[in-house]
Amino acid sequence: MAEGRIRVTPELPPEQIGSCSVDFRLGSEFSVFEHSRHPYIDIRDRAGIQEMMRTVIVGPGEPFILQPSEFALAITEEKLELADDILGRLEGRSSLGRIGIIVHGTAGLFDPGWTGQATLELSNLGRMPVALYPGMRICSMTFEPLSSPSSNPYRTKPGNKYAGQTRPLASRLASEAGGE
Repeated sequence: MAEGRIRVTPELPPEQIGSCSVDFRLGSEFSVFEHSRHPYIDIRDRAGIQEMMRTVIVGPGEPFILQPSEFALAITEEKLELADDILGRLEGRSSLGRIGIIVHGTAGLFDPGWTGQATLELSNLGRMPVALYPGMRICSMTFEPLSSPSSNPYRTKPGNKYAGQTRPLASRLASEAGGE
């Protein structure tokens, strides 16, 4: 971070910097599926999965209630920029895992050259609703150097789907050739 190869904005306060990771905070924008209006998700539907979701903006001091078995997308407050020779890994926080909150299902790797805010894949595996508050520490990021810069950094990769994101974006799986 001191060399500028990992950039986080806004600047992190000392309490968010750990011995081998940095904590990111939960943003105030969420996307939830409107499952009562749509019978299923068709991953080949080019009309877009985002249209099947409703945006929820949570006001200052207000909670987002994640119901049992519910899934929601969220965004971090912080923006991350990685140099072409650094990769990032997003990890859930143990304190949240112990109450059934999963922060990401599969998308924990941030390619070299990544830029944007991280979309979180929130799930409540527990039996009780959980109040999540914007601004709370929601996940941690660790970083690993590569032996050399990537020849295909994410931000310049043709067809990248999520570079520069500033809000929780739904799957863009249908944009891939054949939707598969």
